[in-house]
Amino acid sequence: MSEELMIREASPTLAGIKTGSLFNCAFNDRDELLADIRNMNHGLLEKGLCMLPLRFDEGSVLIYLFRAGLLRKDLADAESVRILKEAGYRQPAYPYCLTELGRRLNAKNGFPHEIGLFLGYPPEDVRGFIENRAKGSRLTGYWKVYGDVNAAKKRFEAFRKCTDYFCRQFERGCTVLQLAAEI
Repeated sequence: MSEELMIREASPTLAGIKTGSLFNCAFNDRDELLADIRNMNHGLLEKGLCMLPLRFDEGSVLIYLFRAGLLRKDLADAESVRILKEAGYRQPAYPYCLTELGRRLNAKNGFPHEIGLFLGYPPEDVRGFIENRAKGSRLTGYWKVYGDVNAAKKRFEAFRKCTDYFCRQFERGCTVLQLAAEI
């Protein structure tokens, strides 16, 4: 698995300023990819991070990199619990909901819109996205914003700066594990 891909797609999560990141990764050998993920997780787990393959397609896998502590907190939010229950999650708490998310992603019935909660998006924006069928957002950046535009702008800028910084550090020879914050 390419560390450069992880840096480009998941720097805010690696830095600890975002709950989770999703990205597609091409692969040739599934067993080799799974071994790479296991090896990477040995170092990531020490820093509060976990990498899961959520959905395999031919030659590509959808990877979820997340911080369990932040995800646990995000999913305990009352509005997040309501959204997950309304979406049909029987047990809307970490880690049980990860299994349900994986099942939904693999069902190929579209993309589960509640996934924003697993990425650290504000619940009001996740609800707005679902209720408005992705239309009428007040701002679009890392996600579609239906609530606090100013707070979202600040987060978007922090994510951009973080990614730029991590990319520069990677070009100077730093590894993912060196860059990942320990939280």
